[in-house]
Amino acid sequence: MSSIKKYIAEFIGTCTLVVLGCGTAMLVGCDAASGSGYILTAFAFGLTIVAMAYSIGNISGCHINPAVSLGVLLTGGMSAKDFVGYVIAQILGAIAGSAILAAIFGLGGVTDATGGFGANGLAGVNGSAVAGLLVEIVLTFVFVMAILGVTSSKAGHGSFGGLVIGLSLVLVHILGIGLTGTSVNPARSIGPALFAGGDALASLWVFIVGPLAGAALAALVYKALEKGKE
Repeated sequence: MSSIKKYIAEFIGTCTLVVLGCGTAMLVGCDAASGSGYILTAFAFGLTIVAMAYSIGNISGCHINPAVSLGVLLTGGMSAKDFVGYVIAQILGAIAGSAILAAIFGLGGVTDATGGFGANGLAGVNGSAVAGLLVEIVLTFVFVMAILGVTSSKAGHGSFGGLVIGLSLVLVHILGIGLTGTSVNPARSIGPALFAGGDALASLWVFIVGPLAGAALAALVYKALEKGKE
């Protein structure tokens, strides 16, 4: 499989994740007090991963997330060249997805219930960047650990891998939405923040550093555990 095809697949997958995940959040809101919008948003992100895993997974592995790509890189699953290509494609895909949402909501006159393209923020942790970083590190650690485990050649999960990964993303969203909006994905945060501006851009660094740190930690722990098992 050529690298270009992999990058195109990652672009399409990340664009789809932003359109369906952030788009659902924009449409129904994600206020923990209302409940239904909160859960719908969590499942929108998770089910998009399931759909993409079974459509582009055989082409690029369906990372659609720089943090996941970092975890795969650190565990020896991809080259540095492909890592750079994947991340660029993912970020461009997220920006394209946000542009599509801007067009849909703008032309359709639909109210954005999140007030900012479903961008991540620190309101749920009272503006604390430290708390936000901790949330994102922990949630990304759990998510990337699940991915590394289920995609391991020794796991034997076969065709159920995409479903497990998607449900794992639903899981971390259930806790994280009310705290940071749940990033666990720098690209997913960058696209909406560029369109939302303001506070979303000011706190964007948290949603880049946190997920990447959580993914790196997950890769190190997973490699240590897997080596210890041998």
